[in-house]
Amino acid sequence: MPMNKTKYLFFLILILFVGAGLRLTPLPNFPPALNWDEISHGYNAYSILKTGADEWGQKFPLINFRAYGDYPLPLNLYLTVPFIKLYGLNQNAIRLPHQLLGIFTVLAVYFLTLGITKKRNWSLITALLVAIGPWYVFPSKFVLQSNLSVFLLITSLALFFSREKGKWLLPLSLFTLFLSLFAYNSTRIVSPLILLGLIIFYKKEIRGIISWLIISVFAIALPFIFLNPGSGARSQWVFIIDQGAVNRIIELRQHSTLPPALTRLVYNRPVYFVKEFTLNYLGYFSPQYLFLDGGTQYQFSIPGWGLLAPVNLPFFYIGLVLLLIKAFRDKNKNYKFILLWLVLAPIPASLTTEKFAVIRSTTMLPLVELISVGGLLWVLGKVRNNNFKIAAAVIYGVFLTAFTENYLLTLVNDYPAKYSEAWQYGYQQAVSYAKANYLKYDKIIITKKYGEPHEYVLFYWPWDPQSYRNDPNLIRYYQTGWYWVDRFDKFYFVNDWQVKDMKLESGGKIDCSNTKCLLITSPGNYPPGWKKLETINFLDGQPAFEIYEN
Repeated sequence: MPMNKTKYLFFLILILFVGAGLRLTPLPNFPPALNWDEISHGYNAYSILKTGADEWGQKFPLINFRAYGDYPLPLNLYLTVPFIKLYGLNQNAIRLPHQLLGIFTVLAVYFLTLGITKKRNWSLITALLVAIGPWYVFPSKFVLQSNLSVFLLITSLALFFSREKGKWLLPLSLFTLFLSLFAYNSTRIVSPLILLGLIIFYKKEIRGIISWLIISVFAIALPFIFLNPGSGARSQWVFIIDQGAVNRIIELRQHSTLPPALTRLVYNRPVYFVKEFTLNYLGYFSPQYLFLDGGTQYQFSIPGWGLLAPVNLPFFYIGLVLLLIKAFRDKNKNYKFILLWLVLAPIPASLTTEKFAVIRSTTMLPLVELISVGGLLWVLGKVRNNNFKIAAAVIYGVFLTAFTENYLLTLVNDYPAKYSEAWQYGYQQAVSYAKANYLKYDKIIITKKYGEPHEYVLFYWPWDPQSYRNDPNLIRYYQTGWYWVDRFDKFYFVNDWQVKDMKLESGGKIDCSNTKCLLITSPGNYPPGWKKLETINFLDGQPAFEIYEN
């Protein structure tokens, strides 16, 4: 017997509780530590709260903020500011908004699916897969720009497909899509294309002065965003045609046995780009990426684990065929738009050198789950015997539960120990030691081996932003596309290979001959004659930092 609305509401609330539990409940040592991007976002938000400017002195950045020179987008900073105001500058304050975004995304997925399919059972199952799926649970435990962009994109389209329920939903949908331009670089590429798709498919249904005003502002803003120097800063590091690609093209030409004219025709930048882009693009729809091995960056997923439960593998590809049928044979406008979204979604990730970039491909969410559930419900619908249908649903639930349980156990028991170094584990303990012993030493030297140590000092102290920017001892410089800090206050930050010589990359040496110095360095890397005080270990027991004094 079909469920009534009250029962659907009960199950939706239950799913939200499950999603909230996975995101808000602390998991032992996961994530293992605050990584340097989280630290940067947190301290820049703190700086804006205290001074109205980021750590570089830029007042209320709108298009990008500098950070380390990778110029991330600013909307997450403003999301974080109120939480730092309430809870102070700490791990919980900067991660809580992203955990909440993860919960609200589950709710948005339900309404998006309901708006498109008009089927509550389809919507509930899709929301459940999002609530427990690795592609959502893993990143929503920590600070990622994509958490915000995924929420905004899904919420925007959920509002759009619910627009008949209130006249304010359409302009709110368009405004939310506009905000996604300031959330993450992937949505800077996809959201304008999504808006164009909405105009093409639903032009007659987009009504009202406010809606078209938002669309106009959206269009006017794009040139300013893409022409901003900071907007392209990250692409120089990750774009398919980087210096490494150019070197490979030259090498292929040199070893080619083809005639010179044909060699130039075959081995060049456009051909290389098309080939690599196509291989990348198709890879994002592969079982290997989605259901079996997952991503290649172990800071965003567990190596060897799919981003979605393998039990959904056949249903996704069945659902994909059904989507094509509904879009073209049945000429269903909603499904045509979903197909367009699916086609556009992997483009940002496919433009980069990295294979299987989990975070850059989050614009695919929640389409894979939505399509998988469509395939599942179609298969169950073909089973005429109710007992068989119930048995099939139970088996599906058992496989889904077993996968989720094993995934979470791996996340808690295995992942932190294996990959704590990738999370810059140990910096918090190192800064705590330096802070506790600050008055004992004239100079404190910290290795740059694991990241950007100055940012950890600023965050965990926490250091007054105005005092930091005005510090007469501050040494900052630009080199190799990055902004480096070698010194502020009594702190010195040294390349790991220059620790024994006490040299700074910006020039000069650190003189500890007549002063009391504390050295926080990588294992075994210290000048002769220094005394070892402490060792800080990674979660696998291997030494991360050793602390010395002269």
